[in-house]
Amino acid sequence: MPDLYDVAAIGNAIVDVSAPATDAFLAANALTKGAMMLVDAEQSAALYGKMAAGVEASGGSAANTVAGLASFGGRGAFLGKVANDQLGQVFTHDMRAIGAHFENAPLENGPATAVSMINVTPDAQRTMCTFLGASVQFTDDDVDPGVIEAAKIVYLEGYLFDAEAARRAFAKAAALAHGAGRMIALTLSDSFVVERHRAGLLGFIETQVDLLFANESEVCALFETDDFDAAVEQLRQRVTLAAVTRSEHGSVILTAGERLTVAAEPVEKIVDTTGAGDQYAAGFMFGLARGRPLQLCGKLGSLAAAEVISHYGPRPQVSLKELAASKGY
Repeated sequence: MPDLYDVAAIGNAIVDVSAPATDAFLAANALTKGAMMLVDAEQSAALYGKMAAGVEASGGSAANTVAGLASFGGRGAFLGKVANDQLGQVFTHDMRAIGAHFENAPLENGPATAVSMINVTPDAQRTMCTFLGASVQFTDDDVDPGVIEAAKIVYLEGYLFDAEAARRAFAKAAALAHGAGRMIALTLSDSFVVERHRAGLLGFIETQVDLLFANESEVCALFETDDFDAAVEQLRQRVTLAAVTRSEHGSVILTAGERLTVAAEPVEKIVDTTGAGDQYAAGFMFGLARGRPLQLCGKLGSLAAAEVISHYGPRPQVSLKELAASKGY
């Protein structure tokens, strides 16, 4: 099977609504700052009515990563589920417009396309309330073997662990990928996801995952410790390769034989941290798929993360390919 894609990603297909908010607004609406909580359609609509004027854009963690990959000049595919409604059409158009392969049939009867309400406080922290809608209707029947087997890296979004059908899709994708000699990557997505599915995630990581992405709080939650060094040492024993981000402290890349530290890329002003982990993964996997050294993969990840936190929205607003070239990466 030829290498048609650098990365094929499976994730929630979501339209993001991002708006500025105050800590008082979060408290008044019982929102946990910096976290992601799941809401139903009624709660989503009620919160939307209270939020400040926002910006709507196609999102979803893995889809954002594919957008970042495309900005680097990479070849990406996305597998996810939208409804046959206006937001679903917007999402589909946006993915295809960046050059990504996205061909999953829309849901005809069922919930609406997923929406995430993102309230961004002045310290750039994002608090997300997500109505998963049609995205959780993604099943193993939606996993296209031709796409999975043609991707150098198959990237799975941890948020999907909340849906049993999606977990079956993960298992199918992993079997197809490994059967074709491809790499399986997983992002933990959120410490609350880890708390809900720790045992299942650990089992999947130990048996199926070649590359794991996590941030500091997620990896500590995974191993139920506040000791970062102890957590990453346990992680090193379970995966071939891992990249753990630490905000302004950069990232740590782990293999069986080494631990590399990559500095964070300087940012003049942090506006919105939404998408930082998604874009780090985009840069890292672009470098990995193109055979770059691990240290450079980390630098590409840091560069993409720095670009996205300098503005509202979870996707790049400049060409990451050109930005990397200007840095000599």
